[in-house]
This record gives sequence, structure tokens and C-alpha cells, in this order.
Amino acid sequence: MDVKTLLEIMYILCGVVLLVSGVYSYLDKKNPKRFGSAAFWMIFGFLFIGGPHVNPAIVGGLLLVMGVLSATKSVSLATFTTSTDEFREKQALKIGNTLFIPAGLIGVIAFSIAQFTKLGGLVGLGLGAIISLGVTMVVTKEKLDKIPYDSSRILQQMGPTVILPQLLGSLGSVFAKAGVGTVIAGIMGSVVPEGNILAGVAVYCLSMAIFTMIMGNAFAAFAVITAGIGYPFVIAQGGNPAVVGAMGLTAGYCGTLLTPMGANFNIVPASILEMKNKNGVILKQVGVALPLLIIHIALMYLLAF
Repeated sequence: MDVKTLLEIMYILCGVVLLVSGVYSYLDKKNPKRFGSAAFWMIFGFLFIGGPHVNPAIVGGLLLVMGVLSATKSVSLATFTTSTDEFREKQALKIGNTLFIPAGLIGVIAFSIAQFTKLGGLVGLGLGAIISLGVTMVVTKEKLDKIPYDSSRILQQMGPTVILPQLLGSLGSVFAKAGVGTVIAGIMGSVVPEGNILAGVAVYCLSMAIFTMIMGNAFAAFAVITAGIGYPFVIAQGGNPAVVGAMGLTAGYCGTLLTPMGANFNIVPASILEMKNKNGVILKQVGVALPLLIIHIALMYLLAF
């Protein structure tokens, strides 16, 4: 089975989970927003399953519908019955740190498949999640009917922000094709002193962090900022492309630590942990992100030239 087919299967499985969430939302008569919630998750699931075979205009229209549902706060968490605190404490004592085995397996399997096979990291991540799920069921000795129920519960707890990575990744591609990088290069040409390598490195790293804060995704920012600033003001001045590219991307991650647009890292954990301050994760990361960005500038300047 080729990589494309395996990836398609992974996307279909994700779509099935989303559709199940939509069904749970629709059947929850206690939820005053059950129709909007069901529509959001079912549309999302349909796009995951049928995306490559659906007219792009229809996909765009459905995304707009999802955006309206989210903006009008028509999506809410369904009513899920959770276990008691006593039961959870008892299970925690019984299972202990063994629970971390399936969690760690996801990364180990994904890394191994990416490194030692031609299947790639995405397939590795999908297979790692499936294998880890099986191990989880063995470790916890839970019933199989808990899989769709708890998968839907956690997904809905994260809410509409789960769609941000896909949207922001697409936005980065659109910006790159629209020539935003060229426009940025024209603007920065009058700001960065010609031939000043340190200034070029500093502006490149800062721009990667800032644009990542806007996009929420360093990969989306990388193509635009590297084309507009990284190449003309750093690589073209003699910088090692491998060092500049690698450190430019990780400089962008400093911005990921500082933005609510990085929903998977900063907003979703706050939602799951039910933190009072939804930006609490970001505030804790400021003291790491800013010094780390300065270190990136220094290392790129020292190592790339």
C-alpha cells in the first residue's frame, strides 16, 4: 500500500471521529446549541473524508459556514457523563505511571517510521496513534465503546479551535503564491542596512517570530518570510542555507509560544485543564520565548557565517 493511500485512510479515520462527535451533539437534547454543534462537526468530518474529491468552491463555502457557526458561538460542548473523582483516583493508583507508556509510544512509533521507512512522519503519527490506542485499552482494561465516546468528549472540549492548524497552514500557502514574500522583501530593503549581516539575521528571526504569532504556525510563516527576508538579507550575504533554514524555522517557534493562534499548544491545553485564564499557558512561556529568540539571533549569526 502506497503512502498516499495510507494517508487517505488516516484522514478518513479522523473524519469518522468528527462525524461521531456530530452525532453525539445532535442527540444531546440538553444542549441548546445542538444543531449548530452537530452541523460544525459533521461538516468538518465530511471535509476530512471527502475533501480531495469535492469541488474546491464547495469546500470553501463549507469552511465559511463553519466560520460563521464558530463566530456566532453556535458550537458548544455536548453533555457528557464523566466518571466520579473517587473512581478516577482509584484508577490512577491502580494504573500509575503505566499510563504514560501508550502516550510515549505515539512519538516513538512516529519517529521510527519517519526515520527508518519511506512512509513519512504523517503516516507514522497515524499508525502510532492507532497502536497506542490499542495499548491504552490493554493498560486501562476499558470497554471498546469508550473509544468513540471519550474521543468525542475530548474533541468537543477543545472546541472549534481544532480547525485552526489546517486553516493557517492553507493561509501560508496562499500568502506564498500571492507573492507576499516579494512585497515584504521590497519593504525591508529600505529598512535593513545593505550588507549588515547582523541586522539581516535579527530582522529575519524577529520577522519569523512575529509572522508566526500572526499565522499561528511556523511552517506557514517560513515560506513567506524566508523568501522575503531570509534569502535576500541572510543567505545571499553568504549564510549557510541549512543553518539559516533550520534556525529560522525554530525562531518562528518562539512566536508560537506567544500567540493564541497557536491553538494546539496554547489554547487547547487551557481548555482541557479548565484554566480560569485562557492565556495562562502563554503567560508562563513568555520568560522562555523571548530569551530563546535572542539566542537564535546570536547562534544564526555565529554558525551560519
